[in-house]
Amino acid sequence: MPWRGEKDPYAIWVSEIMLQQTRVDTVVPYYLQWMKEFPTVHTLAAASEENVLLLWEGLGYYTRARNMHLTAKKIVRQFHGEFPRTPDELKKLPCIGEYTANAVASICFDFPAVALDANIKRVLARLVDLDEPLANKSALMKLEEFAGALIIHVNAGDFNQALMDLGAMICLPSAPLCSICPLQGYCAAFVQHTQNERPVLRPKKSIPEYQFVAAVIKNEEGTFLLAKRPRGGMLAGLWEFPGGKVEEGENDPQALKREIMEELGTRISVDAMLGAYRHAYTHFKVVVRAYHCRLRGAPPKALEAQELTWVRCDEMARFAMGKVDRLISRDLCPPVSK
Repeated sequence: MPWRGEKDPYAIWVSEIMLQQTRVDTVVPYYLQWMKEFPTVHTLAAASEENVLLLWEGLGYYTRARNMHLTAKKIVRQFHGEFPRTPDELKKLPCIGEYTANAVASICFDFPAVALDANIKRVLARLVDLDEPLANKSALMKLEEFAGALIIHVNAGDFNQALMDLGAMICLPSAPLCSICPLQGYCAAFVQHTQNERPVLRPKKSIPEYQFVAAVIKNEEGTFLLAKRPRGGMLAGLWEFPGGKVEEGENDPQALKREIMEELGTRISVDAMLGAYRHAYTHFKVVVRAYHCRLRGAPPKALEAQELTWVRCDEMARFAMGKVDRLISRDLCPPVSK
């Protein structure tokens, strides 16, 4: 993990935001590229949103990237590029919640705060053999009290990072590697043989799956229409092939024609399907079917999108997209092998 040993609050902040709901092995190459392109909070603040989103593409949860950009601008504007040193001050910034504030303050400034990420919660829950769901406020209070009594005696940053790494590599969610765990002798769950039952989690809700359609519209010049998603919504600021959700009682062509009229104020004909794409978000799944389409009406207008643009195949990679739209673009415009 290239951020281990870092004391620069900017570098730690970047790593912690990237690691939210994302695996370490996925984050590492993104982190290295990010720090190469935006090595300081000043360079991030000066970057365009388009470049920020393009560099983030593939990590998901794009609100993180937009909020980081806003936070960097605020740190430069209000704090002259210097990060606040306490959790309370850090939490006043956009994109920084209690966990991230505690992590940055403890790792960079040795502030005695416990950073309760998923890994640390799991380790602590097993150490004390906590028998109530982690989602309960009382459970978190017990873990905070237990860890708080320990952290005042040690380097806070080392304490938090050690528990993070222990949870990531040894105290795994399933089949923890208890035989090589350095805390085995202190673990109440190991003694009680309940390590595979801890932490207690609430049953997961079933995840719905929705059907979507996307229009791949090509003009006479051989370029394709992209729409920039509106501000404030899901995947805001990213480029997409226009379309939307298939409503009850509609077939794909009907849904596409309706969506294009609502979004672009024009008519289309729907031709062959380019491909079908599955993707899972946090609370739902989607199946997106993309179709080749032709304009049959007035020039399209950005009725719902921020803007529209026509793009050549060799330009597609320069436009930041979500996972599904990037897959569509690659099937539409396969990379040229060198």
